[in-house]
Amino acid sequence: MKVVIQRVKQASVTVNQQVVSQINRGLMLLVGISTEDNQEDVAKLANKVLRLKLFEDQGEEAGTKTEWVGKPWQKSVGDISGEILSVSQFTLYGNIKKGAKPDFHRAQKGHVAQELYESFLEILRTDLGQDRVKDGQFGAMMDVALVNDGPVTIVWDTRDK
Repeated sequence: MKVVIQRVKQASVTVNQQVVSQINRGLMLLVGISTEDNQEDVAKLANKVLRLKLFEDQGEEAGTKTEWVGKPWQKSVGDISGEILSVSQFTLYGNIKKGAKPDFHRAQKGHVAQELYESFLEILRTDLGQDRVKDGQFGAMMDVALVNDGPVTIVWDTRDK
């Protein structure tokens, strides 16, 4: 599984001019599922997202000359009572090595991808709470809006060694 993780001040997903999900401070996830992914990848990605220290500890001095408010890289999304907005995005597995048209053969197909994605969301919701994990609409054309905080953006693949 591949993910783009963005620390956000706020984020939302709109489908057919209707906001279907929105969060305040937390993480915006764009999640791609490949044909090689399985439940082990789901668990690995969920654990990484939940434990990743992308937020500052505002109870400590930054210890740096930057404009951080608090010590950076100390808190997880759970530690700050943040929220997660996750969007399934098969285009993360688009291959553009040949020609001008993307090849999506590495992206997992519909029902299998949806099952793995729903399993991923369930792990996040079990840890953070149902009300703190939102998602888009699987398979829909979505407008995604966000205010990136930092900016902080991390790209990770569960298959990376």
